[in-house]
Amino acid sequence: MSEFTEIFLNFIDAWGYFAVAVLMAAENACIPIPSELILGFAGFMVYEERMTVIGATVAGMIGGMIGSVFAYWVGYYGGRPFVDKYGKYFFMSKSHVDLAQRWFDKYGIKAVFFSRMLPVVRTFISLPAGFARVNFKAFLLYTFLGSLPWTVFIIACGMLLGESWRLMLEIGHEASIAFVVASALIIAGLYWQYRKKKKRVR
Repeated sequence: MSEFTEIFLNFIDAWGYFAVAVLMAAENACIPIPSELILGFAGFMVYEERMTVIGATVAGMIGGMIGSVFAYWVGYYGGRPFVDKYGKYFFMSKSHVDLAQRWFDKYGIKAVFFSRMLPVVRTFISLPAGFARVNFKAFLLYTFLGSLPWTVFIIACGMLLGESWRLMLEIGHEASIAFVVASALIIAGLYWQYRKKKKRVR
C-alpha cells in the first residue's frame, strides 16, 4: 500500500477527522494501511494545531471499532474459506491471516486485547475471533481496551516528533515492541505496588 501513501495523507489533510475515521476503519477491516501512517499524521496535525488530541483519538477509535466489527462479522458469517478465496482482492495476505489465527488459537479471546499493540496481528485479529464466533460483547470490550492505548500512543508520538513524524513509518515495528514492553513493565509495577499495599493492610 506504500504507493498510496501520499493519497492517504492528502485525504487526511483535506478531510481531517472524517478521513482518520475512514482510514482507521479500513485498516481494522484488514486492509493493510499502517496505523502509524494514519495516526502519526493525525498527531502531526495536532502538533500544527489543525486537530485536537481528543478529536483525533475519538476519530481513530470510532473508525477502528467500525472496521474491527466489520472484520469480525466477515469472519463470523463468511468463515475462513470465504476469506481465503476473496481476501486477496482486498490486499489481505494469507500469511498474515495465518499469523493472527495462530495467536488466537494460542491465547483465545485475550489475543483480541493485547494483539492490538503488535505489528500485523492487530490488523487481522478480528477475523479469527469471528471464525471462532466468540461472544460479540466480549469482543467489543477487548477490542476497545486494546485499541485505545495504541491509538493514544501513536497520536502522541506524532505530536512529539512533529516535523519528523514520518520516522514512525520506518520504526513502526520497533515502536510496537517498545510500547508492549513498556506497558508490561508499567502493569507489573502497578501490580507490585498493589500487592505491597495489600500486605501492609493485613
